[in-house]
This record gives sequence, structure tokens and C-alpha cells, in this order.
Amino acid sequence: MSILEIRDLRVSVKLPGTGGQDELKPILDGVDLTLRSGETHAIMGPNGSGKSTLAYSLAGHPKYEITGGSVLLDGQDVLAMSVDERARAGLFLAMQYPVEVPGVSVANFLRTAKTAVDGQAPKLRTWTKELKDAMSLLQMDPAFAQRNVNEGFSGGEKKRHEIVQMELLRPKIAILDETDSGLDVDALRVVSEGVNRLRDTGDTGLLLITHYTRILRYVRPEFVHVFVAGKIVEEGGPELADHLEDAGYERFLTPSGL
Repeated sequence: MSILEIRDLRVSVKLPGTGGQDELKPILDGVDLTLRSGETHAIMGPNGSGKSTLAYSLAGHPKYEITGGSVLLDGQDVLAMSVDERARAGLFLAMQYPVEVPGVSVANFLRTAKTAVDGQAPKLRTWTKELKDAMSLLQMDPAFAQRNVNEGFSGGEKKRHEIVQMELLRPKIAILDETDSGLDVDALRVVSEGVNRLRDTGDTGLLLITHYTRILRYVRPEFVHVFVAGKIVEEGGPELADHLEDAGYERFLTPSGL
């Protein structure tokens, strides 16, 4: 079993300042969270609360500077790792806005990623079948394997491709940053089924970051965390997500509510 331990994490974003010097704007204000294999956690909160900052900070985005706290994955210091070292250690980020990678086919990209994570290249014959099967489960045309990564993909196709990556790489911890954003009902169902398949193996811990409860109707979390002003302000079970659907975040956004 794997465990991700976030303790008092404080993060600032780098902004262009006067005189060519970057200025730091504090975003995360002491985040504490523990996530284990087989668990599904949802982080919910209004726009601008720092949810995506948490995701990108865990992945190692250079725009964000860690100013305090610690992040351990199975006892290893994640914050001391480079971006690729974090991926090899078992961290996976499904981005809200997946980027295009011109000149690199989906098939080559995924096989290279799998080789980096496993330390050896998968056998081509079995890998081709695994890739085809994974794409079929996500209802992706196999022809997409020969297209450049995300180039010309619709929003739904990009999100399906992210889940194909996740299913093939089998990370210890998967962070899904607003994976439901821009998906129609059918695409949301297909993507959620892919997330559930990985969760049901019991080998991966899931951290779902979202504004709404749409995806939580398909991927039911055991733990829900309300994120406001860069920190977790309330925690509970799936019933908390249902309450937020009805009541919103208003009570957390006033001094008396916090």
C-alpha cells in the first residue's frame, strides 16, 4: 500500500515584478492531507481557492514555489524530486487543460512514458494490444494512436487520452484536476468508468479536484475536503458533497463561516 502525506504545505506563485524580479503571491496556506492506495478523495471549492495550485505543486510545476511544509510519498521527499522523478515515483497528474505535443505520436509518447516508469520497455506485441484495449475501453478510435499527442483532439478526446495514460501507467497516486470540465454526459460516463476501473484495483489513490458534483455521481469519494483561501476548511464523507451541491460555498466565504 502506498501513502501520500501532505503536511502544512505552503505555496506561492511566481509573478513578474518590477525590475525583472519575480514576486511571490501566497496561494496555499498550510494544507494537510493524507491519501492511501484504494482511497478516493475529492477536493471541492470555488474558483480561485487554490485547488489547481495544489495539483501543479505536487507535480512540480516551476511556476509555483514551495515556501513551507512537506510532501512524502511512501516516505520519500517528493519536493526534492524533479518532475520526471515524481512521475517515476508514482505520481500522475491529469491536467484540466491537456497540452498538445506536436511531432510525437500518442503510441510513442505512451510507450516512452511506460518505459520510464517501469525502467524497461514493454514488449512491442503485448504493448500494442494493451494500448488498443485501453483505447477501446475509453471509446477512442485506434487511429488516434498514430496522431500527435492531443493535436486536433476535442476537449473530450483529450480527457479520454489522459485516462488511457493513467490506466496504462498504473500510478500509485493519481491527481485529476477538473477532469469533468468540458465533458458532455456521455464522455463523462466513459471517463468515469475508466477512473473507477483503476480505483477498483486497490493499487491507486485518487485525488479528484472539482467545482461541482457531476463527476462525483459516477466516481463516489470516501472523503470530501472543502478548499477555500488556500486551505482545507471542512472535511467529511460523500454526504458533504451532496450538501455543497444544495448549499454552495457561501457560508465558507464569510468570516463567520470560517
